[in-house]
Amino acid sequence: MTGEAPLAALFDPLSVAVVGASDHPEKWGYWLAKGALSGRDRRAVHLVNRRGGGLDGVPFRPALTALPDAPEHVVVAVPAPFVRPVVAEGLAVGARCFTVITSGSGRADEHALAELVTGGGARLLGPNCMGIVDTTTQLRLSWGDFPAVAVGLVSQSGNPALEIGRLLARAGQGFSRFVSLGNQRDIDAADALESLIAHGPTRVIAAYIEDFRDGRRLARAFAAAHAAGKPVLVLTVGRGPASTVAAASHTGALVSPYTTVAAVCREAGALLLDSAGELVDTAVCLLAGVAARRGGGSFRVAVVGDSGGQGALAADAFTVRGLDVPQLSARTTEKLAATLPPGAGCRNPVDLAGAGEADLGAYARVARALLLGGDADAVVLTGYFGDYASANPAQSARECEVADELADAAAESGRALLVHTMARDTPAPAVLRGRGVPVYERIEQAATALSGIALLAPPSPNPSTTRRAPYRIPDGSYETVRDLLASYGLAFPAARFVTTADEAVDAARSVGYPLVLKAMGLAHKTEAGGVALALADADALRAAFERMRAATGAERYVVEAMATPPYAHELIVGVRRDPAFGPVAMVGLGGVTAELLADTALALAPLTGARARVLLSELRHARLLAGWRGAPSVHLEAAAAAVCAVARAAAEHPELAELEVNPLLVHPGGAVALDAHGVLA
Repeated sequence: MTGEAPLAALFDPLSVAVVGASDHPEKWGYWLAKGALSGRDRRAVHLVNRRGGGLDGVPFRPALTALPDAPEHVVVAVPAPFVRPVVAEGLAVGARCFTVITSGSGRADEHALAELVTGGGARLLGPNCMGIVDTTTQLRLSWGDFPAVAVGLVSQSGNPALEIGRLLARAGQGFSRFVSLGNQRDIDAADALESLIAHGPTRVIAAYIEDFRDGRRLARAFAAAHAAGKPVLVLTVGRGPASTVAAASHTGALVSPYTTVAAVCREAGALLLDSAGELVDTAVCLLAGVAARRGGGSFRVAVVGDSGGQGALAADAFTVRGLDVPQLSARTTEKLAATLPPGAGCRNPVDLAGAGEADLGAYARVARALLLGGDADAVVLTGYFGDYASANPAQSARECEVADELADAAAESGRALLVHTMARDTPAPAVLRGRGVPVYERIEQAATALSGIALLAPPSPNPSTTRRAPYRIPDGSYETVRDLLASYGLAFPAARFVTTADEAVDAARSVGYPLVLKAMGLAHKTEAGGVALALADADALRAAFERMRAATGAERYVVEAMATPPYAHELIVGVRRDPAFGPVAMVGLGGVTAELLADTALALAPLTGARARVLLSELRHARLLAGWRGAPSVHLEAAAAAVCAVARAAAEHPELAELEVNPLLVHPGGAVALDAHGVLA
């Protein structure tokens, strides 16, 4: 179920009943009831507690059946054994939505509860959730204070939501809507995100997600939000080794749940961040109207400091995060020189050299010149501004006037102005925040926010899997996988599969020398002694066969032509079927050093040729492929086509948990796969 209307009973019900209401401030039932009562001007509110009592003049009713009218939305905050009877009673009186705060009593019971609710034509949020808040409809069904502005938050955990809320409040921002997902037995992250896309007051969407469930649907929701002009900021977990599951291939070691989420966010136009603080810093910047440059290109930043040291440190902070701190045009430099005293720095970063202390208006004049000069996409003021009133309260009024002038200049220019100040809770920063100018206590906050926004890019369209495979492969052996991938257009050297030395020598007559002998059935052949290269004649082939059989005990071998094109590089191309996101394609620097280098790029499979080329360009060592120190470029179109072939084969064969080609030899004349194997689901 998608969109806003199907969940109207969740976000803007005609009536609410809180079951488990309490008059004791230390209990959840008190805060839920108190919050529900704050919306009495908009909807009917009923409080239920079988022991009686009341709150703020509203009596507690003994049961849902004792209410004068059927509640549309029922909040359940009773001990676990009583949840199901309360829900059944709510369904009987006609409730359309249930928010279950109570922790579940086990997966089976939670699924049974969800079946009861959805079978009755209603929806379930939770169980084990913190509730829901919609500041635009006066709906407060949660514990905690949620300031009202324009960030829509979807979270699987309560405390991160509270932290985000408090950080937003300090920055003069807040929530349009907050949805605590809990155990997602019915309403899930995708439902909540889709509702925020349709929610007019929400301008920025934030999400803390641990369990991605239907990851492809979430990716589509991220992309739809981007298309609607609503940036999505994501937090998740899973970067540590405890979250990595070992697998039988290099691909399994290189494609972790976190790297998959990072790749999906990049593809879908969402921004994956590391902390609640980074999320809030970026959201504040986005709410101020800061946006990535249209048409791509580096994001340009002009820095203004009232200290040479602070300006230089700020410039470095932006540079190391990939932002451009460009030279200023002669015209802008001349305007600054006319404004600033002799000896001031008129390049980027701009050093006021005491001009602000002599005249606070210098801050606004310099910022205006930079904002209107066209040399930068954002101007960052760093240093002491905002703190003059702390040392001399008599300067407070003038400092606030200059703050207004700064905000006016930003509004007139249509460009971003960010302020980093030493001050804390003084009047001028409050004026700036009130005018929508982001204010930060640390310069790295501003740098992280701008660098993140610069990374926001339109989603990358990928083809859907339209062709179902006509057969299921019986195993993941090289022989089987080679035939499969060849049917998708992937090139391999000439080869014959054998079981004895005599068969190997006979096969060599058709394959030709020099050749390669490989033992079958080994995940990592080189380490096990299962590969012999550049065998030049029958004697060398027989000797290698005997050594290999003794070392590996393999029953089957392949005699394969030796591929030695000049200026070649080894890639690894793999696909792993993620439980949430389905097939995830990976390309990286390959061969025996694949895991050592860990130079990879990921995307959902299948892929377009354009997307495959982007993956190749994202590798840290991509310049090797494009020609390094006079070497010719590899055939990038052939390399991309090979990546697409592996990705599509895996996407169309769901019986494969993993599929890998390693190495894929790419060279100026094309691409050829030298080894491959699969892991059956």
